[in-house]
Amino acid sequence: MAIYLPELDPENTFFPKPETALDEPNGLLAFGGDLQPARLLAAYRQGIFPWYSNGEPILWWSPAPRAIFLPNEFKPSKSLRKFYRKSGYQITLNNACHDVIRQCADCRSPEETWITEDMIQAYQTMHNLGHCHSVEVWHQDKLVGGFYGLQIGSVFCGESMFSLADNASKIALWFFCRHFSDQGGTLIDCQVMNNHLESLGALEIPRAPFMQQLHQQRAAIIKPNSFAPQTLKIPIE
Repeated sequence: MAIYLPELDPENTFFPKPETALDEPNGLLAFGGDLQPARLLAAYRQGIFPWYSNGEPILWWSPAPRAIFLPNEFKPSKSLRKFYRKSGYQITLNNACHDVIRQCADCRSPEETWITEDMIQAYQTMHNLGHCHSVEVWHQDKLVGGFYGLQIGSVFCGESMFSLADNASKIALWFFCRHFSDQGGTLIDCQVMNNHLESLGALEIPRAPFMQQLHQQRAAIIKPNSFAPQTLKIPIE
């Protein structure tokens, strides 16, 4: 069956309305354009993100339902708390964003990854401009887990995570949820639900309430220096 998609105009950052995205494949909205910072920011402010493989044109998506976390409601299990106390892990923010992006790409086979070299360079540029941020988990000075994404107001748009050690991505999310909530963050967008996100407690919501929250919160101002490089700590009972 043929699929007809709008092609983005290289001369501007206009996107079709997210509600016009296809039902199958879920959320496919448009193709073309580029990965320049202005276009990426315009996309994420509207609940749209790029996702494509090598050899394909840039594809833009806005799926429904949407997977999210509410950072102020994230509750780690007792077993995760117990594991962390004995783990020796250290959790940092924005200490190694370029390395996290690269690890997220390298932990998948070339056939599985959507994090192409162009995507890597684009999000590293977004980090250099102060829009893309990472959480890192360290064990004995080795990077063993983390994730990265974009901040849009009080919304964090998660892009990818990786884990090379037990519970590393879970602990990264736990510490970030506490920090982000304390700084005024209200929503973490995870794009599409999968088994790992579901195991962490992600929720699914329809497009309309997701877009309503995004529109309300994308201009919100969180505390200054919320994403300054730092070590994240939580009092553990």
